[in-house]
Amino acid sequence: MENYQTQQDLNNPMGDGNFMPSNLPNATAVLILGIISIIGCCCGGIVGVICGAIGLILANKDMKLYQANPNAYKNFSNLNTGRILCIVGLIISVIYMLYSVYTIIFVYGGWDGYMDSIQEIVNQAQNQ
Repeated sequence: MENYQTQQDLNNPMGDGNFMPSNLPNATAVLILGIISIIGCCCGGIVGVICGAIGLILANKDMKLYQANPNAYKNFSNLNTGRILCIVGLIISVIYMLYSVYTIIFVYGGWDGYMDSIQEIVNQAQNQ
């Protein structure tokens, strides 16, 4: 005789079939990380990449839980929305980072040219 409990049994120990669906454990965190990844793309892109990547990892874990037992969870829409926000934030952040690298290399002629431009701006501000 096997002694195991399904997710349905854990949610409803009485076993009468009327169990209350629970929330996916990381859905809210994924949603928050997705929002931060979109906002963070304006901070050099690195914040957006980090938050977007962490959010996608958490979303994939919860997606596996949901796919194993869809009736046991009720906030899949939050998870899906957060996952989409993470993807969008990650894409925008990567594009912004690539644009920044392109600007430093081709517009300013490398890191030294970029730093010379910054120094000129600082000198002009001090002379005024």
